[in-house]
Amino acid sequence: MNVESTDVLIIGSGIAGLMTAECLRSHKNVTIITKSSFQNSNSYHAQGGIAAVTEKEDHWAEHFIDTVKAGSFHNEETLTEILVKEGPDMIRTMEDWKVPFDRNKDGSLTLGREGGHRRARIVHAGGDRTGSKIVDVLYQRISHHITVQEFEIAGDLIIKQGKCVGAWTKNANGEVTVYFAASVILASGGAAGLYNVNSNDKSITGDSIALAFRAGAVLSDLEFIQFHPTMLFTNGESFGLVSEAVRGEGGTLVTSEGASVMSGVHEMGDLAPRDIVSRTIFEYIQKGYEIFLDVSKVKSFTNRFPAITAICRNAGIVLNEGRIPVAPGAHFTMGGAVTNQWGETTVPHLYAVGEASRTGVHGANRLASNSLLESVVFAKRTAARIMALKEHEASLFPVEWEYTEQQKRRWPEKQEIQRQMTQYAGIVRTREGLGEAIRWFENFSIEKPDYHCKPDEIERINMLQTGWLIVTSAHLRTESRGGHYRSDFPSNDDNCWLKKQVYRKKDQNEQAEAKKAAAGIFS
Repeated sequence: MNVESTDVLIIGSGIAGLMTAECLRSHKNVTIITKSSFQNSNSYHAQGGIAAVTEKEDHWAEHFIDTVKAGSFHNEETLTEILVKEGPDMIRTMEDWKVPFDRNKDGSLTLGREGGHRRARIVHAGGDRTGSKIVDVLYQRISHHITVQEFEIAGDLIIKQGKCVGAWTKNANGEVTVYFAASVILASGGAAGLYNVNSNDKSITGDSIALAFRAGAVLSDLEFIQFHPTMLFTNGESFGLVSEAVRGEGGTLVTSEGASVMSGVHEMGDLAPRDIVSRTIFEYIQKGYEIFLDVSKVKSFTNRFPAITAICRNAGIVLNEGRIPVAPGAHFTMGGAVTNQWGETTVPHLYAVGEASRTGVHGANRLASNSLLESVVFAKRTAARIMALKEHEASLFPVEWEYTEQQKRRWPEKQEIQRQMTQYAGIVRTREGLGEAIRWFENFSIEKPDYHCKPDEIERINMLQTGWLIVTSAHLRTESRGGHYRSDFPSNDDNCWLKKQVYRKKDQNEQAEAKKAAAGIFS
């Protein structure tokens, strides 16, 4: 067993973890561990862009309104305001770092529009390769300044006297390392990988949620799982995500007969919020329809969307025919470890960023392209909080740590867990189905991993823990809201909440702008 120490231990290597490391690297000794390669993350595969107000015609209040409307009015107002106000500065920072954002001929940023946005405010890089372009720049900036350990999974966090003081890990060779750290940051993503059809990298299996739960951190909103409407799905197999930006450029959802799927369903049509579009497609599929994304009117599709073009080619889809077969798939986890505006969880010295956290900015349903925005905005804030720690607060390493060996149990295979989640906690849920899922999960003794567990066993334990938490949370929420749809309970969205909140801005100038923006939406 190896023992290491570091100022900051980051678990996960997506944009949230890398951005936090970038902000800390000149001030702290930083170590990143990731259970796969740094290129195996949802961030790296992200086709969508970053939503931010970068034009004079746009205003943060409009972005705020779009965000809370998509979130079914379940958002944390203060943190959501921070998100949309600080986003533009992060775009400018990344421009200074030479992130190759797409630009018009006059040099201005090329802005796209996606579901739930009433304006074009999405910044892209490399067309549909925004995530990989940002990750590559961040990795180049940090790689010579911090330690990055790939193919190493966190077994559990180390809690001493109520504080998080590190974690133990296991690598692909079976070697155990104990890391003691003054600050530990969870950044290994969400839990959409617990479903059969999903858009996530194979490495994403709810690890941060399970780690936070076992550490005693408060979790919230785990029932809110966003299903992306358009996964390329053909011959019973999912091949990858077809970005919402395709619909922003003119793509439309149709049946095999060419009938519009979203006509008359929502005022924003094909660009309605994701939960609404996903449920509509799901209902069509349940009735025996095949659903397609018609891209015949998208200009220069192959140039604009090179990554999606490659996915189509891999799936044997002939783009000249103008139609891509699609179906909804699990995409994003709105819940996680509850954090404040500085990334702090309820466990001292334990932080969470990105999809591992529950900042509350996404409410019950994330607005398109707000995920990378959340990652960069709150990564910077988390780093600022850690840098503000006094020296004596940043040196609480334990003299000793007690390790308890667990009795080995039988754990189901990954595919078994995915089947349960898909069948009972998918797009449409019922009390009976969720109760059945809870009973299935509780057939297994879900204990913390020990040193004898293989990496894949640690992963399955985390999936069991997180799956049980999701289905239990879904069973407890007796309403339909956003990404949580109970067929036995009606929707509980309420526009009055937003009207009241939007007018609460303290600054008179901001209040006037917010009222002006709200008037155009709620008139």
